[in-house]
Amino acid sequence: MAQNGLVVAGIDIAKDKADVSIRAMSLRQTFPSTAQGRRQLISWLRKHKVTNAVMEASGGYERDWASALREKDIAVRIVDPKRVRHFARSAGRLAKNDVIDADTIGWFAEIFGEAPSQAHDAAREKLQQMVFARQGLLDIRTTLSNKGEHDVPEAVKKSHSRLLKTLAVELARLEAAIAALIKTTPHFAERAKIIESVPGLAGTTSACLIAGMPELGQVSNQAIAALLGVAPYDDDSGKRQGQRQIKDGRRKVRNVFYMGSLGAATRHNAMLKTFYDRLIAKGKKPKVALVACMRKLIVILNVMIARGETWDAGRYTVG
Repeated sequence: MAQNGLVVAGIDIAKDKADVSIRAMSLRQTFPSTAQGRRQLISWLRKHKVTNAVMEASGGYERDWASALREKDIAVRIVDPKRVRHFARSAGRLAKNDVIDADTIGWFAEIFGEAPSQAHDAAREKLQQMVFARQGLLDIRTTLSNKGEHDVPEAVKKSHSRLLKTLAVELARLEAAIAALIKTTPHFAERAKIIESVPGLAGTTSACLIAGMPELGQVSNQAIAALLGVAPYDDDSGKRQGQRQIKDGRRKVRNVFYMGSLGAATRHNAMLKTFYDRLIAKGKKPKVALVACMRKLIVILNVMIARGETWDAGRYTVG
């Protein structure tokens, strides 16, 4: 099936090859992960009048393929592998190999259509890699710091200490590079100005939102809460009313936003602190209250960025 009159190709990316399926024509082909292989793919897609390609995020292996296709004006959509796998299981497609995966990705794209449209932004892709690399270094630092809490041989302790000092230097360099990229990229700098005008939100949270939530200001408040993963979902059946729970969303972004919201809700942001304290007074658990604050704050940021406005507590209520 063509999607809205467009022919769609599903692409499964591996380290050394790409398997491609054009479901509308029952065509399948494999291409090597080389410059020549990418040129062959583009020629094959053009031959069959493919205008849209869909691939899963594959740990970075998809980047060269996506870049090559975009350079030749073939639209590329990168989708969440978990969603595609859940879709396959729901459709009873339990077998899994690269050719089947390519066909399933294309089928998924046909059924669900386009996500909220986002033009490819090379600067944002670079920023995202830097921001997530920083988080990876922080994870390593936490692991090493935790090991230091246990009784270990002196040689191991000294080794960990040297590594922690090196990590501190690398983190400082990476954070400086992130700040410089945001400062020298006008549309990033404008977003950072708006986000960081909110009491309690600083450069770390700002950079993560710019890199990981490009939809801010472009989608509905309900959609932005769902994308972050702080929208509560019903769990009811008949007369039973289950507990509302948040699900899915962008975990890496949510984890950083959680820490920023924690400081804002408990110390730095008077409006949000009033809201948080009121929820606690009603008997809400601290984490439940904090998630509610996260949801309120991301919605406020969505409105601020849509309007191009910096923080003004008088515009918002704690309702």
